[in-house]
Amino acid sequence: MRVSGGGRCNVTHHCFENAELIKNYPRGEKELRQVFAQFSVTDTIAWFAKRGVKLKTEADGRMFPESNSSETIIHCFMEEARRHNIAIHLNEEVMAITKEHDTLIVKTGKQRYAVDAVICSIGGHHQQRNYEFLKACGHRIDELIPSLFTLNLPQSNIRELMGLSVKSGTVKVNGTKHQYTGPVLITHWGLSGPAVLKLSAFAAMDFFKLDYRAGISVNWTGTLKEEEVKEALHRHLSSKALIVNTPLFDIPKRLWEYLVAKAELPAGKPWTELGKKQEHKLVQTLINDGYNMQGKTTFKEEFVTAGGVHLKDVNFKTMESKIVPGLFFCGEVLNIDGITGGFNFQNAWSTAFIAAKLGVIEHG
Repeated sequence: MRVSGGGRCNVTHHCFENAELIKNYPRGEKELRQVFAQFSVTDTIAWFAKRGVKLKTEADGRMFPESNSSETIIHCFMEEARRHNIAIHLNEEVMAITKEHDTLIVKTGKQRYAVDAVICSIGGHHQQRNYEFLKACGHRIDELIPSLFTLNLPQSNIRELMGLSVKSGTVKVNGTKHQYTGPVLITHWGLSGPAVLKLSAFAAMDFFKLDYRAGISVNWTGTLKEEEVKEALHRHLSSKALIVNTPLFDIPKRLWEYLVAKAELPAGKPWTELGKKQEHKLVQTLINDGYNMQGKTTFKEEFVTAGGVHLKDVNFKTMESKIVPGLFFCGEVLNIDGITGGFNFQNAWSTAFIAAKLGVIEHG
């Protein structure tokens, strides 16, 4: 929480229609429909406001505390824990959860607790060993794979343009159905930005199966088709200006120069001398620019994991385990993950509220 949103804590997203909200979750969309019906973005905002924490909305829909500090959110939760006399035990790893009659026994590295109910909120982890105590309870753990990452293009000199971005580009994984449109950022590793991060989340399983080696295509014009791009180019064919000096489609000048060179057009060629073959090469470079992805890089401080507790093992009306009565789940320990923008926190808030309010309270 402290490092989220660059230290500001991206609490949630300004999306009040649950039907739209669930579209931001590559895994768990169906289950979250009934979760958000019980505790929504509106409820999250109201919960924090009631405790003196006002949220603000930025242009891209992300919501942060007005203080611009994650410490505000941490302080809010710590005060809530103190108000309810909740004891917090640190550095005490849970080794096993077992059932004795109607009581749950939680064994840690330090002691043994006999309790009526347990909420498991360990987050998402990359290693199976972190879920062993849940597997021992009989829970299925879906394969753990990374979500939210940038695309490494080690063999491409586009990386020399690091820092440049286009407002709207379409990035797709060749040979799959996955493609997304949005801002695309060039980094010293390769490609990033909202379109790439959304692609990485929704195509996480395909990327994993491909060992993060795949053909990537970029439409730098956004969503324009071949004929639409040709039509735009034709409007310049009577111009004596140099093609390399005439950026189109809101493409930054240096990126345009790179693409013109990649299309093998001489730097001194004016629009009036653009031939049919050269035109075709330029169009294809603009709408179907190919790269070889070789590996991935974690996006900033985002550590999001696809995989976790199998969703069919959980009752999403209460967040209670169907395998072990009295055991509840919330957050990313489940095989649920969202794209960047506050969606993973919203899943955590909603599932936690249900587990506590509608589930654990019934167990006293």
